[in-house]
Amino acid sequence: MIGQRETVSGAHFAFTDRWGGVSAVPYEELNLGGAVGDDADAVRTNRELAAKSLGIDPARVVWMNQVHGAEAAVVSEAWGDRPVPRVDAVVTAERGLALAVLTADCTPVLLADPVANVVAAAHAGRPGMVAGVVPAAVRAMTELGAEPGRIIARTGPAVCGRCYEVPDAMRAEVAAVEPAAHAETSWGTPAVDVTAGVHAQLDRLGVRDREQSPVCTLESRDHFSYRRERTTGRLAGYVWLD
Repeated sequence: MIGQRETVSGAHFAFTDRWGGVSAVPYEELNLGGAVGDDADAVRTNRELAAKSLGIDPARVVWMNQVHGAEAAVVSEAWGDRPVPRVDAVVTAERGLALAVLTADCTPVLLADPVANVVAAAHAGRPGMVAGVVPAAVRAMTELGAEPGRIIARTGPAVCGRCYEVPDAMRAEVAAVEPAAHAETSWGTPAVDVTAGVHAQLDRLGVRDREQSPVCTLESRDHFSYRRERTTGRLAGYVWLD
């Protein structure tokens, strides 16, 4: 259920895998995405299971309506019955409020400054990375008192640069904005490495404490991959402070 989990100075980071939930094929098992065609009750149950396994109150998890953009929202409570906004990053200074990001090949980015009591979660697909969603999240954190040199960054399971094949023109467009994302597949064709691009952006912003998951979602049958399966579930990354 929880494929990766880490606690650093009171900041918690967690990434799920696809197992331990109740969703049926093709969303088996722990699909946490509510907009992929899965049964709504199954998704609700999965979110409760995942949260409880982490010791989180499911009602205190903040989700996003992700649109591959660069908008960041500062939050102080879960949405409740209110519409979930169309953003790709959420930021909070509220302890105990967990921020969640959904992915199935895109790069989930979790950020925390435990000294300033500020955390953020960002959805960095290729368009969002190019648009600057991660710098937007860091800017929102600094406005709440965070300092880049104190920020801890963790990126979760995502499609790797050896597998993310794209047309040559698209690679050129991405690399013109973020050269570190220029990549080549293991079979010698043009590719994009979104996670490398994210880490390059974080490095330029002064975020030094960074770690990257070794998992490629396309290669791993323990993780959902949109590029591999098309109709499939979504993984989640969670970040929160004690």
